[in-house]
Amino acid sequence: MYSPDAISNRRHRRTEPTEEMIAGLVCIICRTDYRRSPGTDAKVVSHHSEEQLLACEGVCARMATGSVTGLDETPLTLAERMHNYGVEH
Repeated sequence: MYSPDAISNRRHRRTEPTEEMIAGLVCIICRTDYRRSPGTDAKVVSHHSEEQLLACEGVCARMATGSVTGLDETPLTLAERMHNYGVEH
């Protein structure tokens, strides 16, 4: 679990999302790479330039949105996200 200090520090030093975060390939909170952890349940927690930003279900989603299940929106499949990321690069 994250300590209260870690949660507070994370909230105060938000940075711009990386290309992988914008593509939905990396958790915006803990930076889990979904390509290496395909079993991780990712939830939509925000949008950036009309792209879905994802976080791991549970603590990461709650830190990003206040809800452990994120937004009521279905994320694109990992295959679709990887395909879209490959097209751009």
